[in-house]
Amino acid sequence: MDQVTFRSDTVLSDVHLLLPNTRHLMKRLNGVGQPVFTSKFRILRDIDGKDSSDDLPVRESSDASDVPRDEDGDLDVVRRPRDTTSDRDAVCPIILSQSAATSSDQDEDSDEEEESARDIIIIEHTMATPLEDVGKQIWRGAFLLADFILAQSSMFKGATVLELGAGTGLTSIVMAMVAKTVYCTDVGEDLLNMCQRNVTVNKQHFEPQESEIMVRQLDWMADDFCTDLEFSWTDIEVADLHDNTTFVIAADVCYDDDLTDALFRTIYRLSSNMRKPSTAYISIEKRLNFTLQHMDVSCEAYDHFRHCLDQLQQMKDGKMNFKVELVKISFPQFFQYERVEQLELWKVTAERLNK
Repeated sequence: MDQVTFRSDTVLSDVHLLLPNTRHLMKRLNGVGQPVFTSKFRILRDIDGKDSSDDLPVRESSDASDVPRDEDGDLDVVRRPRDTTSDRDAVCPIILSQSAATSSDQDEDSDEEEESARDIIIIEHTMATPLEDVGKQIWRGAFLLADFILAQSSMFKGATVLELGAGTGLTSIVMAMVAKTVYCTDVGEDLLNMCQRNVTVNKQHFEPQESEIMVRQLDWMADDFCTDLEFSWTDIEVADLHDNTTFVIAADVCYDDDLTDALFRTIYRLSSNMRKPSTAYISIEKRLNFTLQHMDVSCEAYDHFRHCLDQLQQMKDGKMNFKVELVKISFPQFFQYERVEQLELWKVTAERLNK
């Protein structure tokens, strides 16, 4: 049996802590000893089963006035009685041999019929990773952006879209349900292989409308497209990206200042090379931490992100014009997660100036 490797500097997404009605199956260990899980996320469609996401129900936040209270005004919490006779199957993590860690693992799950259901997205991911591997987890910002895509499906219909820092590929998979072409990009062979497996196992969501997801490496620290490694770009793809892309998306990728700087440099470089005006949607979650430096609660990564947004909007180089605005979080919720008030969605419109 392979050994699970844990480190002291790991982080864990809240999505993996609170997943009602979702089963985690630990399927194997990856090359560095991290457990790899498969989880199922249901798209909350309306009761009539209509395909149009415009008809999906709005999941409203609970009104505090509707919460039951006792005669003293305290919350009246109804607790579920313990049922020892339940026939519900216990969920027990299972680790398979690392030697069996191939794409064929996808076929070993006994619930093949459920996996092919049109309202279930299956994602392979890890949990409790070191900071450099957080792209292998699923974060609330990905769900927020996916909600927005489904709520505004007519806007993205038939579009060519680039996702930066796609991670497990969940948001790209949702985008491909409405867009024509999605370039799903990140960096690192292990992560991109995981992302490709997720794209393959969820192809029933986008292939019927002849949409396409292409998993490619895009390193924000590099100036050029990768053309000599696995998940490299072809000249045709680079030309298509520059000629036809109208939307850029990124979900919860601003947690390190150097990477945030690189992200905005990449957005500038790509948008300035795009033939058409482009719009970027960036979701982010403000994470508050107590720091000894400030002796107070702060959110330095978010503050730096806002600083970069301001710099982009104020930039006057005679070549590009950027408009930044905060998107109101009033659109329907199609996935089951906690839409906390710290979640934000930013819109960045890029346009080349005529000389």
